[in-house]
Amino acid sequence: MSTLAVEHLVKDFPLYGRGRSGKVFRAVDDVSFTLHAGQTTALVGESGSGKSTIARILARLEQPTSGRIVLNGEPVKNDRRSVRAYRGKVQMVFQDPFASLNPVKTIRHHLIRALRIHGVCRTKEQEREEVYNLLERVNLRPADRIAAKYPHELSGGQRQRVAIARALAPRPRVLLADEPVSMLDVSIRLDILNLIDRLKREENLAVLYITHDLATARHFSTSIMVMYRGQIVERGAADDVIINPRHPYTQLLAGAAPDPWAPQSGGVRGLRKAARSGAQTDPLQEGCLFADRCPDVMPICRSTRPLPVRLGAEHEALCWLHAEQPAGTGFGR
Repeated sequence: MSTLAVEHLVKDFPLYGRGRSGKVFRAVDDVSFTLHAGQTTALVGESGSGKSTIARILARLEQPTSGRIVLNGEPVKNDRRSVRAYRGKVQMVFQDPFASLNPVKTIRHHLIRALRIHGVCRTKEQEREEVYNLLERVNLRPADRIAAKYPHELSGGQRQRVAIARALAPRPRVLLADEPVSMLDVSIRLDILNLIDRLKREENLAVLYITHDLATARHFSTSIMVMYRGQIVERGAADDVIINPRHPYTQLLAGAAPDPWAPQSGGVRGLRKAARSGAQTDPLQEGCLFADRCPDVMPICRSTRPLPVRLGAEHEALCWLHAEQPAGTGFGR
């Protein structure tokens, strides 16, 4: 069974401009997690929280500043041969299906190129059969006619199915889905998510589902990680995180979710208070990064970084509200 582990991942981007020389923006801040075969882990959070940066690092499109990636117990190396072997096992489905496909190449070309790069087929006859098989697996029929089309001749949902088929071409064990339905019509989003879920079960894939939609995260995921400004602030079983959110940020997200079964823990008051603040904290500051937006902020939140607190068998939150009072820290409102 395949596992992909991330250990203490950090990604800094240098800042440019007057007064910013030598400074960095920390997009990913000491993140660790493991993806397991046959399970979907959702990574949720608002835009700019660092979700896609993690996906790009896992796809080897970005190099981490520090930390390491471990695939099936073996640390991932940076040499060309190792990266190619790794990419054969870890594939990514991008957010925009039109931008991720070459508009002047046929669907057949996109799939055959993936098969050839990773040495899946030996003959042109095998390539042809595998192309048709991939299209059938993502419910694109008749396969021979679809293979001859260009991306602009397909609908958005069909293009995303092609992107998924291309990701499956190297026969990966891990699938990174970076907001795979956010660019699609609402009417076909469920079909694409059901497709990814079915392929996960059939192929025993480990799936990282990146989204800002808590409703679909709960429905299609085994576990959920909530990300805020580069940090995982809460994680646990999908139902537990959504039904019983413990971090104030997760509560605000759940309170704003259009899911009728989602709890209203943060409430309108908390959402409005967070929106009024609008302050952005320094990502390298000592205190909690959510302090300036939190409706339950305490003095300790502004002076000391919180540590993960275990709230159940698999549930934990990065919040002082659930930690025991340290001596001399001024814990309290």
